[in-house]
Amino acid sequence: MSDSLPTTSALDEETARAEIYGLLSQLYYAPPPAELLEALRVAVTDAPAQGAYLEEPWRGVVAAAREFDQKTIKDEYDALFGGVGKPDVYLFGSHYLSDFLNEKPLARLRDDLAALGLARDETMPETEDHIAYVCEVMRYLIAGDDVAVANLSRQSEFFAAHVLPWVNSLCDATSAHPKARFYAALAEFTRAFISVEAQGFDMMS
Repeated sequence: MSDSLPTTSALDEETARAEIYGLLSQLYYAPPPAELLEALRVAVTDAPAQGAYLEEPWRGVVAAAREFDQKTIKDEYDALFGGVGKPDVYLFGSHYLSDFLNEKPLARLRDDLAALGLARDETMPETEDHIAYVCEVMRYLIAGDDVAVANLSRQSEFFAAHVLPWVNSLCDATSAHPKARFYAALAEFTRAFISVEAQGFDMMS
């Protein structure tokens, strides 16, 4: 997963988009390690991609990173997304699309990943419909070297099928959790970024 943060608009827009997806993948997959948390704390708070729409929610993420220490954020992550059995907040698309895990949405996702030549790393215990995984796929479709796969058309198709239909529901569930602080801020940034992405893909059609 990407170790870089969204930085300034001096970066081209595609690089910024890929970096944001990489950052979201990291932060939803596990609590931030010390190096990433420190990088968030010193991050610039200008818009991490072109357009000021993302600037305010991004400032919220940076402010939350500065306010809470690593243990507090880890405890929050565990309270929201961890635990034995049923978590308070699911990170898997199938839950939001079908109310069950490992259902038809996951099968469709696996078919589409196979068509892209992608497969889950066998060392990864989570299924492919984990938010971190779909964000990492989007990062690859933006930044990958294989132009037959990494192109705007494939990005738009994957986003419409496997990101847009459920990620806002995840953000709603996260924001509504009484223990959400850092991840409430991340959810608001995620929601804003997904909205920008959706508008960008709409302009393509």
